Amino acid sequence: MMKKCLIKLHRALLAVSVLLVCSATAWAADDSESFRVIYEKEWDFRMQEFPLFASSVGVHDYADSMGGVSEEDQRRRHAFWTGIRSELDAISCERLDRDECVNYRVFVKQMDNYLAAYETRSYLIPFNSDWGFYMAWGRLPEETDFNKVEDYRNYLSRLHWLPVVMDQYIALMRKGLELGITQPRVILAGREEPIKAQLVDKAELSPFFTPFTELPESMAGGEKTELLATAEKVITVGVIPAYQRLLDFFQREYLPGARTSLAATALPGGERFYQSQIQLYATVDMTPREIHEIGRQQVARIRAEMETIIEELGFDGDFAAFLEFLRTDPRFYVRSPKELLAHASYYAKKIDGRLPMMFGHLPRQPYGVAAVPEEIAPFYTAGRYVPASLDAHRGGYYWVNTYALNSRPLYTIPALTLHEGAPGHHTQSALALEQENQPPFRRFDYISAYGEGWGLYAEKLGVEMEIYETPYEHFGRLTYEMWRACRLVIDTGIHAMGWTREQALDFLASNTALSIHEVTTEVDRYISWPAQALSYKLGEYTIWQLRSKAEEALNEQFDIRAFHDFILSLGSVPLDVLTDEVNAWIKGQQ
Repeated sequence: MMKKCLIKLHRALLAVSVLLVCSATAWAADDSESFRVIYEKEWDFRMQEFPLFASSVGVHDYADSMGGVSEEDQRRRHAFWTGIRSELDAISCERLDRDECVNYRVFVKQMDNYLAAYETRSYLIPFNSDWGFYMAWGRLPEETDFNKVEDYRNYLSRLHWLPVVMDQYIALMRKGLELGITQPRVILAGREEPIKAQLVDKAELSPFFTPFTELPESMAGGEKTELLATAEKVITVGVIPAYQRLLDFFQREYLPGARTSLAATALPGGERFYQSQIQLYATVDMTPREIHEIGRQQVARIRAEMETIIEELGFDGDFAAFLEFLRTDPRFYVRSPKELLAHASYYAKKIDGRLPMMFGHLPRQPYGVAAVPEEIAPFYTAGRYVPASLDAHRGGYYWVNTYALNSRPLYTIPALTLHEGAPGHHTQSALALEQENQPPFRRFDYISAYGEGWGLYAEKLGVEMEIYETPYEHFGRLTYEMWRACRLVIDTGIHAMGWTREQALDFLASNTALSIHEVTTEVDRYISWPAQALSYKLGEYTIWQLRSKAEEALNEQFDIRAFHDFILSLGSVPLDVLTDEVNAWIKGQQ
């Protein structure tokens, strides 16, 4: 009798367990499907709202549109994303599988960032010291693929809409003047030069006309005549006058009306704005003071390493004298842009040959080396990576700034190449595009703490790859690492602790071998782009901590190629997600 009761009890418990497992599986399936519906709906909305972004990721359904930026557009998007965020609250990460939970965490942060951008009204400041909407538009001729007549017509349609969107941007900046939400006046000198570059006497001289100078021979005569006539009209009547209106507004209203304060926290609602920018770029829950102190500690550590190199070189002088020597000795500088590009190209190819030492999987897409465009070079950073979509008829590009050659030292070129090209931004970005199993909101996202952190990590990886050839190049790498550590101190100092521009300039100039020209453009960048500069060192610091943990835990089982391949397989993720996923990878390897 007792045995029969136990059997019945066991069967009952088994039935309950099966029911619970089936219910949990059903809940997980329901949550996964609900999440998929939400993010696909949002992605479709994102493509419609931001046609230029859509084109950059290979979605050409809206290739004839620019996308509006008016206050009404901002309100509509905010309302939509508020609804999406509310729907996400009904889904639990605990009921999703691990990969889907990562997707969920990334997507939630994207929505929170979109909402914060509207609520802090950051859209009223649509440019910074080295980039902005009007400069991005200038890239349209180069970044549009022209394969058929429809491509030319879509391009002309975008140029038709350009004056409309230009006036919307001017209206936003005028509203910013009214509310005191502007760029600081001190960083504005020279920022009108890219606008002036578009003011030509006739359409044929405009960069926007370039695609029509080499129309395919196969194009019918009537079509060619029509396209040329339309292009001339659209550029003459629409585009050039639009840039003239922007220049007039910039010179007559924006420059004299811009705020004289520097700090992001000095803006209306500035403390929330700066904290939201820290979340956006650094993806950490840290106060400015905490970040500032990490920066101070890193500056001290790197300074000691720099002093060791100076001592090994037997240099007769102190640290300041050594920096002056590096900034002025002719051996460290070239006389022509082509020489600088050749030097960068040499290191790019040297690095390419050694990548298999550190990576098991490399991207299919190549990249080239080119000069920063002349119209933006005077106030642009030393280098940058310009990506390309997988369906573009070109590769990515590593831009090298060839303006003011006496401020572009050769000893920093290896570190710059590692960061912007391979295994830095190009390798990371091109591999992310190949992650076809990831939803597009992840595949085409760029999280600064991850991407810039990886770029800075790649600079130090060059030591293990034996890329640096002289003590001066090793000092150049440390200069770049010091530069990013100084950013933690300077950015928080300016935006939360009352630092002056002069104080920031002195701190960066006295701790790095950057040229004075670069020091000035960089500090103005930090003033105009709050918190972005924090992402580099905080991201790199996290990656090195994770690598050290993996090496210690796995010991002889640690495989550097597998470690790098795993990190890059994630695409672009916030630092807390990166930490959790690498910890799980370590357990899996064990």
